[in-house]
Amino acid sequence: MTKRLSAKYKIDRRLGENIWGRPKSPVNKREYGPGQHGQRRKGKVSDFGTQLRAKQKLKGYYGNISEKQFRAGYAEALRMKGDSSENLIGLLERRVDALVYRAKWVSTVFAARQLVSHGHVKLNGKRITIASIRLKVGDVVELTAKAKEMASVLEAQASAERDVPDYVELDGKGTAKLTRIPTLTDVPYPVQMQPALVVEFYSR
Repeated sequence: MTKRLSAKYKIDRRLGENIWGRPKSPVNKREYGPGQHGQRRKGKVSDFGTQLRAKQKLKGYYGNISEKQFRAGYAEALRMKGDSSENLIGLLERRVDALVYRAKWVSTVFAARQLVSHGHVKLNGKRITIASIRLKVGDVVELTAKAKEMASVLEAQASAERDVPDYVELDGKGTAKLTRIPTLTDVPYPVQMQPALVVEFYSR
């Protein structure tokens, strides 16, 4: 588990963007960076800096993904047929914790990972605890009976903060199915993501 779990909004301040689109983000109050030099005028960003920022933003959005896991995802996206940047987005959205978040069973990607790791989620009828398991189209993810009654889950489901994307099919009874692998334009990111720059960053 990364250190960001205890300070998850630091990346918002550093990047100057509300990457999860949450009302609690400090960027809503202070658009400048953290620290005593946060309000200094920013200089011109190099190509490398732009690519690094794109990588930090995409990796940070998915919460607890380590650099090793994220780079492995890039390497796999590169081996697949088609556009590597689109492949990378598809791989990230096929994570179990990503589907739990998209299904609106939790309010944050961090809570999604925690829900899975604590054994509150089933995949095709079998209880799992590994949030990075990659789904296939048609896989069914389900909340356990205990999880369906959790106050945090009920609150997240009732929230109007996000919508469920069309590649996730819900039955209204705590079950979600991945109906297709999404492309970049399908994923409801609150901010612009640039996976092509991430590919450029790693392919230097």
